[in-house]
Amino acid sequence: MPYWRLSSFYFFYFAALGGLVPYWGLYLKQLGFDPVAIGTLMAIPMATKFVAPYLWGWLGDHLGHRMLIVRIGSLLTAATFVAVFWVREFWPLALTMVLFSFFWNAVLPQFEVVAFNYLGTQVPKYARLRVWGSIGFILTVGALGVLVDARGPSAVLPVLLFIYAGIWMASLTVRDPQTAPHEGGQGSIWSTVRRPAILAFFAACFLMQVSHGPYYTFYSIYLEGHGYSKTLIGQLWALGVIAEVFVFLQMHHLLNRLGPRAVLLATFGIAAARWLLIGGFPDSLGVLLAAQLLHAATFGAFHAAAIHLVYHAFRGRHQGRGQALYSSLSFGAGGAIGSLWSGLAWEPLGATLTFTVATAVALASLAIGWRWVSRDLSRGQST
Repeated sequence: MPYWRLSSFYFFYFAALGGLVPYWGLYLKQLGFDPVAIGTLMAIPMATKFVAPYLWGWLGDHLGHRMLIVRIGSLLTAATFVAVFWVREFWPLALTMVLFSFFWNAVLPQFEVVAFNYLGTQVPKYARLRVWGSIGFILTVGALGVLVDARGPSAVLPVLLFIYAGIWMASLTVRDPQTAPHEGGQGSIWSTVRRPAILAFFAACFLMQVSHGPYYTFYSIYLEGHGYSKTLIGQLWALGVIAEVFVFLQMHHLLNRLGPRAVLLATFGIAAARWLLIGGFPDSLGVLLAAQLLHAATFGAFHAAAIHLVYHAFRGRHQGRGQALYSSLSFGAGGAIGSLWSGLAWEPLGATLTFTVATAVALASLAIGWRWVSRDLSRGQST
């Protein structure tokens, strides 16, 4: 398995998230956009994630050559991102974000299939590859916090362009693995999707990401409004991902011991507690530090358990579209709805009540998962 080549792709891909998620909202605020406009623009990368992964996943499943798709998508991401250096108005910026995020969101699900094919029977060790994405996020968010403090939020633009170019260069080093022939006699992918346990799984993941809306869209703006420096804000983001790294390193043990369903359900409950802490105690640095440590569960453990379930539920020629559906419905549709509703709610409801609503949404995901996501899902059995 080409461990370092696979890891380098994850490093650059999630380094881009380390620039975009914490600081893009601050950049949009610097341009003069109000919370509704910021929420709408921040929803665009999530909305394109709803469409792009499945479209490119269909191509990958039917045409093969997944790494060619990854390389093309990565190159077009960097090329279209260049336009943000010149656009400042809402609609031109929105169009630019649609273009670069459409290509950017296409590549990860295809790369995940490639990584799992290299892993073969060692699926629980996926987290040891993915941990390098967390390291890339940590380094980027920490360095950018200092840079943004010194030069303002526009400093994020050249850094992101460099990182997008790095994703493309990393993709050039990875080849498609040799894979076994697809399982014969597979039915339509929708025969799998229609299973009650699968529908409940996707619904719970969707709501989990909806609950993240206020955090991903306004967390940095929220802390800035309470007097925290951008350097400290960056360090808080980094702390969450440092905690995530430790979870990723132990994730194969947790999955083997507890099972992916139990891990998944625990993350829903922890997310509910996290939003209550952030919304209720913004002036307590100690509480904010504790809440950021919970990111280990609400992203790290959640994603590792979810992707494990997807891998076992969608096999053979359905792998690419299975990964794409998970990405599209959770981080795509869920993330977009989360950004939109939080943008609409932020001023009329206030931050505390907005995070309280997020808590209720996370508890709804827990209720759905507890009732309908079966234990057999991790073994690919029907219910």
